[in-house]
Amino acid sequence: MPTPGAKAVVDRFLALQREMYAGGDLEAVAELLAEDVVWHVPGTSPIAGDHRGRGAVIEYFRARRELAGGTMEIVKRDEMHDHEVVVQLADGRSPALGEWRTAGVYRVADGKLAEAWLVPLDLEHFDAVWSGQGRRAST
Repeated sequence: MPTPGAKAVVDRFLALQREMYAGGDLEAVAELLAEDVVWHVPGTSPIAGDHRGRGAVIEYFRARRELAGGTMEIVKRDEMHDHEVVVQLADGRSPALGEWRTAGVYRVADGKLAEAWLVPLDLEHFDAVWSGQGRRAST
C-alpha cells in the first residue's frame, strides 16, 4: 500500500491538532508521529526546545494545551508543499495567552511526521506569549 504524501499527512495532523488542543484525545495525533520524531521550537519560553521522540512530542503538545487553557486555535494562512515537506504560514491565538504568528515546516517520511520546525515570525513576542506575558497581536 502506498504511503500518503506529505500534504495528506499534515492536513490530517492539523485537523486532529484542533481537536487535541481543545481537550481531545492525544492518541490519534500520536499515531501520525514517527517513533523518532523531532519537534524544534526556538526561544526561551516553557515550550521551547528540541522535543525528541513520540513521547516527548506528545508531552510538548500536552504542555501547550495546558498553558493555553484548552482554548488554542491555529488558523492556516498559506502553504506550499512537495512530496516530503509542507511549509505553512499560520496565526495562533488563545484567550488565555494572546496571539502569535509562525511558519511551520513539516517533514514526512514513510507516511508519518518525522520532523517539524516551528518558526515564530517574532520570536521575542512568541516567547512572551508562551511565558504568559503576551496578549497583543504580533506583526
